[in-house]
Amino acid sequence: MISRKPIDIPCTLQERKVLEQIAVAARELGVPCYLIGGFVRDKLLNRNTKDMDVVCVGDGIALAHKVASIIGENVPVNFFKTYGTAQIKWNELEIEFVGARKESYRDHSRNPEVEAGTLQDDQLRRDFTINAMAVSLKEDDYGSLLDPFNGLADLDQKLIRTPLEPSQTFSDDPLRMMRAIRFASQLQFTIHPEAFTAIQENAHRIKIVSQERITDEFNKIMLSTKPSVGLDLLYRGGLMKIIFPQMIDLVGVEMVEGKGHKDNFYHTLQVVDNISRHTKDLWLRWAALLHDIGKPATKRFEPAHGWTFHGHDAVGGKMVPRIFARLKLPQHEKMRLVKKLVELHLRPISLTKENITDSAIRRLLFDAGDDIDALMMLCDADITSKNRAKVKRYLENFELVRQRLKEVEESDRIRNWQPPVTGEVIMETFGLQPCKQVGDLKNAIREAILDGEIPNTYEAAYAFMLEKAGAMDLHPVK
Repeated sequence: MISRKPIDIPCTLQERKVLEQIAVAARELGVPCYLIGGFVRDKLLNRNTKDMDVVCVGDGIALAHKVASIIGENVPVNFFKTYGTAQIKWNELEIEFVGARKESYRDHSRNPEVEAGTLQDDQLRRDFTINAMAVSLKEDDYGSLLDPFNGLADLDQKLIRTPLEPSQTFSDDPLRMMRAIRFASQLQFTIHPEAFTAIQENAHRIKIVSQERITDEFNKIMLSTKPSVGLDLLYRGGLMKIIFPQMIDLVGVEMVEGKGHKDNFYHTLQVVDNISRHTKDLWLRWAALLHDIGKPATKRFEPAHGWTFHGHDAVGGKMVPRIFARLKLPQHEKMRLVKKLVELHLRPISLTKENITDSAIRRLLFDAGDDIDALMMLCDADITSKNRAKVKRYLENFELVRQRLKEVEESDRIRNWQPPVTGEVIMETFGLQPCKQVGDLKNAIREAILDGEIPNTYEAAYAFMLEKAGAMDLHPVK
């Protein structure tokens, strides 16, 4: 084991106080105790973290209760006897306690058989060397770094490496392949070549992992500063084709008669990175990931024009609910937002290629509603050309569209708009029950306003309703 002199981990005063209280509790119980894992890693990298993992050679649940009593502010302890773990939430900190253990795995499950072990056993079961470092909270060597696998050197070299032989590590718990890629993406680290080869060889093992756990790691990759790093590693590691095969359909360039299209997979990754520079919103990043997902199904070669993807926005929109369901993503408003943005992402682009009519602007405002700003952000992100002049022209055109959106919104108040004459008014005026004629009249009023035929006022809409109803042989009741 490689042991170092006391190491200065940059903790806050509150964190130092808690660690001292944990050390006192462990000493009173007579159990060796260590700070381990992600907290140690992140503090050494000067990353913000509030999750402490504490391992003791003994009863982790008993230690948690002892620490809570020392903190002395009626701190509740959540514990799970089956797993031998306990958790305390105090101020902004979440502290998890567990007894040191060693694990053994069976081929069909990533849930290990567990038995009590030493600190060395516990460090050996960790996924990566940078997560196996421990800081002693014992009185005789308080603050010493216990680093058996040179994790500190791997931090310095920005390297993801496994303590055990990597193929065994990933076969035992296949989710570790996703975690390796997630850490590489989050930390901008490199996966050791032997470890990456082991991921490629064991990718099929991911099938034994629950979809919820896979999607959780995928979302953490999506929330990285530069998600393309992790998404590309998922593709090259062989995991993407198993967990998200629709993305693989975007890969590659096909040539016919000397004409090719761009690689829509790597274009998509660039769009995700572009939007990630402007928002941390996970669902806007998902909209960027899926904006061209309908292209493989709509790809056609037309000799006079080259490659076309007509209707890929509508096709992609229809794919979104199925993709969200398969990946166990939310089926409520988050999915509907992504679906809407995928369906609308070409609309602002089309407005830059023609004289922009007020009618087209009204319809875009009406269809996008409060999501118009998110839609325009996606359109900006979708510009990935290396031609600077072309990029400049697109951005300038989008600014013109934004200006027109603002002008029409201020004059017509169309965003989140409903026609001023409601279905209830139509039914009362003509003595109707809910029926097709009511819907036809309401739609006619809406279309007339959106097309600019009549002003967006109650008076104009009511007069138009009477005229339209007369042509339908409907007359107001007296």
